[in-house]
Amino acid sequence: MSTSWHDRLLGGFKRTSDRLIGNLAGLGTARLDDATLDDIEEALIASDLGPGAAARIRARLAQGSFERNMEDLGVRLIVAEEIEKILATVACPLEISAFPRPQVILVIGVNGSGKTTTIAKLAKLFTEQDYGVMLAAGDTFRAAAIGQLATWAERVGVPIVRGPEGGDAAGIVFEAVKKATDTGIDALIVDTAGRLQNRRELMDELAKIKRVLGRINPASPHDVVLVLDATTGQNALSQIEIFKEVAGVTGLVMTKLDGTARGGVLVAAAERFGLPIHAIGVGETADDLRPFNARDVARIIAGVEGVPHG
Repeated sequence: MSTSWHDRLLGGFKRTSDRLIGNLAGLGTARLDDATLDDIEEALIASDLGPGAAARIRARLAQGSFERNMEDLGVRLIVAEEIEKILATVACPLEISAFPRPQVILVIGVNGSGKTTTIAKLAKLFTEQDYGVMLAAGDTFRAAAIGQLATWAERVGVPIVRGPEGGDAAGIVFEAVKKATDTGIDALIVDTAGRLQNRRELMDELAKIKRVLGRINPASPHDVVLVLDATTGQNALSQIEIFKEVAGVTGLVMTKLDGTARGGVLVAAAERFGLPIHAIGVGETADDLRPFNARDVARIIAGVEGVPHG
């Protein structure tokens, strides 16, 4: 992992790490009786790690297979180990493996989650791996979304299939698959409308897109990737719940892990849903979205980055 990416990770999880260290401060010096364990569990929940992960860490601390008087650092090292176990099962880069090509990746998420920029960043990641990439502007609901995606396509240097505002999204996706197939494209990344206010309309549109794709290739779409804004904290979890039901989400991308982010929600999402987390975004440039290393992120969140480990 390059130094600059590592530094951006440190910055991205700083608020979460500071909060966790602050919430746990002093708790480790007491004897780990039930009351102290309760306090530690509450401190973990207050750090956005979620009740499931907090209960799991509490249970590990309660096993008592180490000194009963444990310092803050000792508690945080165990927190790091348990977070790593949770994240290791879901840290799963998005691979282009579909045959026949193209691999169709539907990208969904509420407006403002960073969906369009995430599509561009994924396109850049794939082109760097020498894959042919095409974008499809399936969010026909907003003219701004079509224009923004076209700007990014030009910037990243990939073709785009687009239609007019208010056009038929499924028709655009159908045309894009035909073009991608004819020109030997490896990955077709499809933007979709993100208006959760009208779930029925969104559901119908996504269902129509999926029907059209299924007619072309029964395995398509190969991936349904939900983009989540880490600054929304627990709200991100209810979005996963809704979009799983509406769109059959197969994986997640967590964006906006900057200094303001509630990065603990990454752990909460992993523990509660177990969906693959393909990448995390720690900034605005095209290089700021990458697959992550579970150990690195766990140690940064727990504030033990740089502490020697066995």
